[in-house]
Parts: sequence; structure tokens; C-alpha cells
Amino acid sequence: MIRDITIGQYYPGYSQIHKLDTRLKILLTFGYMVSVFLAKDFLAYLVIFLSLCLVVATAEVPFRFILRGLRPVFLIIAFTFVLNLFMTQGTDLVRIGALHITREGVYTACYMALRIIFLIIGCSLLTFTTKPVKLTDGIEALLKPFVRFGLPAHELAMMMTIALRFIPTLLEETDKIMKAQQARGADFETGSIFRRAKAMVPIFIPLIVGAFRMASDLAMAMEARCYRGGEGRTKMHVFRFGRKDAQALALFCIYLAVILVERIFDLQTFMLEMLRTFGMI
Repeated sequence: MIRDITIGQYYPGYSQIHKLDTRLKILLTFGYMVSVFLAKDFLAYLVIFLSLCLVVATAEVPFRFILRGLRPVFLIIAFTFVLNLFMTQGTDLVRIGALHITREGVYTACYMALRIIFLIIGCSLLTFTTKPVKLTDGIEALLKPFVRFGLPAHELAMMMTIALRFIPTLLEETDKIMKAQQARGADFETGSIFRRAKAMVPIFIPLIVGAFRMASDLAMAMEARCYRGGEGRTKMHVFRFGRKDAQALALFCIYLAVILVERIFDLQTFMLEMLRTFGMI
């Protein structure tokens, strides 16, 4: 399970998505998240799915690698699905005692599960195709206009990137500690939930100690390299908005326009009514 978590990992590549301006990728990721929440019916989710497949294919990140990152959140997706399935009011389809499944509940449960999946995959693509250093510079560049209001843009960007970068490191460390404990006879998979929770204590203590040790080593390394924050620092690679970035922005604007038009004018209902009018359904 630990190995399946891909959050914060970078997948090396030379695709067009890898080469895009980091600032643009961050903004497009936020725009994508907004579009997922704007979707309200099957047609909108189909547009999001096809667009996401196109981006994944362009990024040249193996689909198996992306799906592997969904395994750790499977329980969250399943819980959300079941909760919406039984808690949504509407036309009853199945009734089991006090529990009942409605038509609206099925639709809502499917849409909520798809929403979580799309959000995880879409946001993961940002870290899959962007190096941590570039991600830091991109966040700092986007926050730079707020420096005049006293916002420490460089420090915030550095903290966010270090936190994101240390996720895979801590997960790898957790996996090593669990294997070491299992080699000593520890059991993490049997017994009651309280027994399993108690068995995790020998993992968390050395993990926390190791995290503090890594943080101390990182601080010493940064001080040894005369790191004093963002004041007076220059960039080895300067961001430039190019032709490929403009094309990507134009394609995203078209995608977002389709989602907005579909939500405002309810194109799915209109298409169904047209099909009924011509006797096709």
C-alpha cells in the first residue's frame, strides 16, 4: 500500500506537458479543479474524462503508474460512494429495511466518486510532469505580486515544495520501518482495529525521529550553502511564456468554455429532448 502512493513524485520525461511553463501548469491545474466542481451531469464528466485522457497521453506518463496512486484512496472513494448512495433522497429503486437506494442517489454517488478520481489524477499530473525546483520557482513567481502586501512568497513556496518533496521520502522510510518490524515478528494485518492501531506505534515513533533528523540535515545543508532566503537571489532558468504555452492556454479556454456552456444551458437535457422528439430513444 505504501508503495502505491505516488503523491509528490516526479516522472522524468520530455513530453510537451513537461516542457510547459510551470506557472501556466499551476494555473491550469487550479482551473481544472474548478471545472470538475462545475460539472453536474454525464455529458460534462465525459468531456472531462476525454480531456484528461488526452493530457495523460500527451504527458507520456504510464496510465498504470497513475492508477496506482488511486489505490491508497480507494476506501475514501468507496465510503463517499456508499454515503451518497444511501443518503440521497429521491425516487426509490431498492429498499432494504430503513435503507433505500434512489435513482438520484445512484447518479450522485457515481458523480462524486468520479469527481474525486478526476481531481486526484489531474492534480497528480502537476507533480508528475514538474520538477520540485521548478515547482518552487513557479509558486514563487505566482505569489510575487503579493510581496508588496507583506506576503513572504519565496519562503511559502519553499515550504510547500519541501513538504511535497518529503512525502515520497517519508513513505519510503515508513515502508522500510514496517519491513524491519515485520522481520522482528510484528503483525499489522490481523486482530481488532485497536490492536492494529497499537501495532502502528513502533512505526510512528522511529518515523517521527527520522523526520526530525532529515529536517535537521536539510537545514544544515541549506546553511552550508549560504541559503538566506529569496532576497537577492537570481534564477538559473528564467520562465518564458512561449508559443506552446499559448496553444495550451487556448485549448484549456476552449475546454472550460464547453464545461460552462454545458452547465448554463444544460445541453444534456436538450440533447435528450431532441432524441425523444425524433423517436431515437
